This record gives sequence, C-alpha cells and structure tokens, in this order.
Amino acid sequence: MPDTGADAGPNTNGNRWTHPAVLLVATDLNDLDRLMPFALKQATESDAKLILLHVLAAGEGIAVDPAGMPYYDPSGALEIAQKALAPWCEMAHHQNLVCDALVRDGYAAQQIEAAVHKFHADRILLGTRSRSKLGKFLIGSVAEQVLRSVNLPVITVGPEAHLPEASNDGRNVVLHATTLREASRPSAALACQIAASQRAALVLMHVMPPADEMESQGLPTGLDSTALHELSVLAQETGAGCCSTVEAKVAHGNPAIEILAEASERHASLIVLGATQRTALDNLTRERTIYRVLAHARCPVLTLRDPAARPDESDADAQVSDQPAENTQEKLG
Repeated sequence: MPDTGADAGPNTNGNRWTHPAVLLVATDLNDLDRLMPFALKQATESDAKLILLHVLAAGEGIAVDPAGMPYYDPSGALEIAQKALAPWCEMAHHQNLVCDALVRDGYAAQQIEAAVHKFHADRILLGTRSRSKLGKFLIGSVAEQVLRSVNLPVITVGPEAHLPEASNDGRNVVLHATTLREASRPSAALACQIAASQRAALVLMHVMPPADEMESQGLPTGLDSTALHELSVLAQETGAGCCSTVEAKVAHGNPAIEILAEASERHASLIVLGATQRTALDNLTRERTIYRVLAHARCPVLTLRDPAARPDESDADAQVSDQPAENTQEKLG
C-alpha cells in the first residue's frame, strides 16, 4: 500500500494537521482507558470525527467448546470488541462528537493504513508499551509498523502519559526536539502551528553529547551558542513567530533522558519529534531515542516522518560530525 500523504506537509495540508477533521484511534482494547481521554480532548478542540478501530488479533477468534476443543468463532470476538468500544462512542456522542466504531480482521498495521485512506484521517492515535518484566524495550510491533509507513502525524500515548497540567507559569508547553537537520523543518513547523492553536509556549530543544565526551573528541568550543543561533533560525524559518512565546534550549547528555526531563519539568502537553525515513525509523534499534521517549513520556508524543529522506542520508547520519546540525546522537529529524 502506498504511503499516506507521501508529498504532503503542514503547509500543503492547510490546517488539517493542526486542526484534524478526522482522528483515527487504533486500539487493542486494553489501552482504551489511556487513549480515549486524549482522543476526546483532541476531537473536542478541533470538532473532529472519531474513528475507533480495533483489528482482531490472530487468537481473538478462538473459542473452546464444552469438550475443551478449540474452534474459530469470529462472531464472539467481534461482539466482545464492539461492546468494549460502544461506551466510548456513547461518551463521544454525549460531547456532541461524531464517533464510529469499526472492528476489522487481518493484519493490524495494514488495516490501520487502509482506514487512513478510506476515511481520510488527518491524525492517528495509538498506544505503546514500555519495558517488559525481562527488561526488553517494546513499543509494540503495530505501533512501529505504523510509524514506518505513514506520512501524517502519529500521536502515541505511552503507559506513563496523562492529561496535561499547566506549567509553572500557567501555560501549556509544546516541546519540539530536533537535531537541526533539514528534515526537522516540517515537524518544527507543525509544532509551531499546534502551539499557536493551543496558545501554548513552544520550546525548541537540541541535545548535544555530554561536555566531557565532546572534549575528548576534540570538538570545537562555542557549539552551544552556534546551536542556539540555529534554533533561532529554525524558529524564524518555520514560522514560530506565530507563537507568543518561543524558547530555544540546548542541553548536554543522553538525548532521551534530557528530552523526557525537560518535558516533565515544563509539564509539556505534547512532545513533537521529527524522524527521517531511514535513519530514525527504519534503522532504529531498541535503544534509540525515539523508542525511549515514546515509551516513557508523561504526555503524548507526536511523530512526523520526513517523506523526503534520501537513501544516502542514512550513510551521512551514521557519522557524528563536529557541527551541531550534524549531531546524530538523537537520530531525530
């Protein structure tokens, strides 16, 4: 199936990425209590239609007869799913929102993509998992496949996410973490537009390697000020002037830790990450920044895949350069 919105971006989509008309909520039913408060809030803010989608897993249609023999009973699994989705649709209707519940059979990621095309979804909401008891890092195979395959905003809600609280100054904060690469422009522009629509402060953040590591590598001094300047340029180029408050932030350390700490300290209502097609998604290992942020953020994380990533960029991104814009420790756009 072709990519969704392969050549699209915040400008070509007008306000539909900022004020979505259709929100697709992909759920495994176990994450409804976590996903739906965010879905209802976002739908109310933009008067969007909600599509609740559950794809029956391979074993969901298996039942056992009185003799203990398993048999395939898709109607039973369908009924269970519909009963789980119905109360949330009813709640949406009580809030004067249009909401439809769908149950499909097949491969979850493929069915999500199909629903995006069929209903012209502007945004996807889905849940992620954190670490298992064995300590293995998981965001869920379905979430990973969706992040790889669509070129529209995907909002993931991890197990630690909760509805936003006001920051210390009483304002919402949208945090956009960037490596200052060219690929960061679409996600930065979207972060700006969302912050403006929410009357939120926008924080543009760049994480550099630890200071002692930079010193040992012989990297030039003064990179912090250079990075701050590039963040300011990024703010101007992406139209961050539409936000009443824009702050540039440069930090040193582990990217995931610094991003999560900044979001927590600011009580961020949203983290925005841009990701190049190959370097940040297709080549991500389980220890990369995006996966850690997705699983442990205390607020939703919006990920926008860069549709214009060129194959040769992955080779360049594999090397750590001595310029702030080439800092590839995070592997974000």
